Formats: sequence, C-alpha cells, structure tokens
Amino acid sequence: MEPVGDKARIYNSRNARLIREKVMGSFGQKQILYRLITIAAVFGIWQLAANHYHSEFMMPSPLKTMITFTSVVNDADVIKNLLLTLRRVLTGFAYALMIGIPLGFLMGYSKTAMQLFDPLIDSLRQIPIMAWVPLTIVWFGLGDGPTVFLIAFTGTFPIVMNTIAGVQNISKDYYNAARSMGAKPWSIFAHIIVPASMPDILIGGRVAIGLGWMSVI
Repeated sequence: MEPVGDKARIYNSRNARLIREKVMGSFGQKQILYRLITIAAVFGIWQLAANHYHSEFMMPSPLKTMITFTSVVNDADVIKNLLLTLRRVLTGFAYALMIGIPLGFLMGYSKTAMQLFDPLIDSLRQIPIMAWVPLTIVWFGLGDGPTVFLIAFTGTFPIVMNTIAGVQNISKDYYNAARSMGAKPWSIFAHIIVPASMPDILIGGRVAIGLGWMSVI
C-alpha cells in the first residue's frame, strides 16, 4: 500500500523554500550586498519615522534602541523572563512534534485516516489564535498552561501538513524496490518513509517554532 496521493490539498512549504533558494542563489556574491542595502533601507526609514514623531515613546531612534537594548540584556530579570518564555516555546513545540508527526504519518499513508482527520484539521486551523485565549484560560488557568497550549496548537498544523506532504512525495519506485527485496511494512516505514519525509518534517518544525514565538502571550 502506497501513501494516498491527494497532493493538491496539501500545503507544502518545501516548494516555496526551493523557489526562494533558487531565486536567492542566482544572485551569487551579490546576496550580501543586497541584504546590506535592505538593512540600510530599513534603518533609514526607521530614522525618518523617529524624526517625524519626535517622541521616544512613539518611535525611538535606532541608536537609542540599540543603546537601550545593550543595557536591557544585562538585566537579570529580563534574562529570567526570556528563559521562561524559551521554556514555554520549547515545551509547546515538543508537544506539537509529538502530536503532529505521528498524525501526519498516519494521514499521509492511510486514505481512511486522511478522510477522518482532514475535515477536522482544516476546520480547526482556520480559527484565529486569539479566539482560543479565553477558553485556554478557563481550561488551564493562569500560568504556563494557556501559553503552552497555544504554542502547541499553532505548531501542530504546519508539522502535520508538511509530514503528509513528505510522505506523499515519496516515489513509488522506492516502495517497489523495497518490496522486491522482501521488505516488511515496518521496515519500509523505518527505512524509506521516515528518511524520505524528514526534510519536509524539518521544514514544518521550522515553521512551527516561528509560529510558537508569535503565539507567546
């Protein structure tokens, strides 16, 4: 049995990554120059906005921001809160991996699982993250619970989708070659499906960790 092939319904960020790398790679040695120009433009616009507002509260200048940043990173309370946030993000990310990867493998390989879970996942991932905040507070109270839940919730979907895409993108030739050599289903899963889908899983994890930081409240 090969994975179901309904690729048209699967979000696959690997395609976007490959296109981006192709475009960026075509610049060659000019990449650094272009990036420096972009950074300089951002700082220039930032400085112009700071001059327009004439208020450090509304829009501090880049220089003032950098000076304040160097003093803030040496504050023990800031480091403590940063480590607390990092722990929450990593905890939620771990939960997202534990839920998303097995579910993605199951949905990518089984047509029945795809038909069962796909409508639910498509529905849940359309709900804005802020709509879950009141419910998470009711369910988990104040503290780490709501934050970890939201991070895990937002991170699960890109991991599931990319895992499905990774499984479905595997060529049937690999399955045929493995079966011709007497490979069993578990051997096919461990030596073909997992390694071949790992690049997509890593892409999903990268997207999930970014969404996790955006979901910190």
